[in-house]
Amino acid sequence: MKILFAGGGTAGHINPALAVADYIKENHPDAEISYIGTADKLEARLVPEKGYAFYTIDVAGFQRKLSLKNIERNISAAVKAVTSSAASKKLLKEIQPDIVVGTGGYVSGPVLREAKKLGIKTAIHEQNAFPGVTTKMLASKADRVMLAMPEAEKYLKLKKEPVITGNPVRGELLNISRDEARAKLGLDSRPLILSFGGSLGARHINEAVTELIKWHNGTGRFYHIHGTGKAGYESVTQALSGIDLAPQIDVREYINDMDVCMAAADLVICRAGAITLSELCCCGKPSVLIPSPYVAENHQYHNAMTLKKAGAAEVLEEKDLTGQSLIDTVSKIIDNKPLLECMGSAARKHAITDANKRIYDVLMQLYTGA
Repeated sequence: MKILFAGGGTAGHINPALAVADYIKENHPDAEISYIGTADKLEARLVPEKGYAFYTIDVAGFQRKLSLKNIERNISAAVKAVTSSAASKKLLKEIQPDIVVGTGGYVSGPVLREAKKLGIKTAIHEQNAFPGVTTKMLASKADRVMLAMPEAEKYLKLKKEPVITGNPVRGELLNISRDEARAKLGLDSRPLILSFGGSLGARHINEAVTELIKWHNGTGRFYHIHGTGKAGYESVTQALSGIDLAPQIDVREYINDMDVCMAAADLVICRAGAITLSELCCCGKPSVLIPSPYVAENHQYHNAMTLKKAGAAEVLEEKDLTGQSLIDTVSKIIDNKPLLECMGSAARKHAITDANKRIYDVLMQLYTGA
């Protein structure tokens, strides 16, 4: 059995593919797994680290805003669209996969289109509530479409009903209880706030969380773990340098034990990436979501609103984010135990803990023709 994944650009497109690839190998050790991505994006590091065969094509997305620079970029993207299709066809003939799985990002477009022309079975997995451009273009042609969130279906033209699979979630997040996690961190019964903006950091979140820390520092009311990200650590520590931080406050550049911190948390403040939201649901965590406005088609906002509408989260758009607005939002939730329990229960109702198996089942059905 040969399965080829295509997708990349962001961890949200890459990690689901790698999680499913690992699950396939667990069940079929002799399966041949390969991956097509781009040479200059995150997949070029993450895929080889996992030991899977990695191939590259040169492809670029089109810019929607009109400017002289973007016109030049779009001319280059148009040329690459032609060459990437030829390169994809050549690789497909070389690899000879039984199934091609697209997980998003513009790199998956030419690979899936050429696979269809060659009669290879294709599947798409869309992680977000608002589908990306590539998914929209290819959904009507793919043999199977898998959605992490059912809200995505209304934006797609499909030839058959999609399969709701959820997003793959790291196993370690499912295997530790709140009590175990809090014991590992040495916490008592006081609430824990967990906040982060991503591995690189998010300046506006860091600035607002700094004000939140100043607000509750010294009160002893809460524990607080904040991950600044690589780009934000220096600015946050400088902003807090004149303050005697309480021992309950832990400011880190990177949260290496996210499984423990997430399990122990009572309230999580974070972006609204698809995988993060799936993890919040599987852990049953109330959240304050601050969608990134810098992502394609503002998809994080749509992701966040699915949990807001379910009663599992509060949403603060970045344009409305200040230290005071975050303080007001957190203070409304953190001391209200019934509300925290209600939000956590709502999040848990949206959890899909067997996404790997659901995706695997769909691929096996394609493979066997069932």
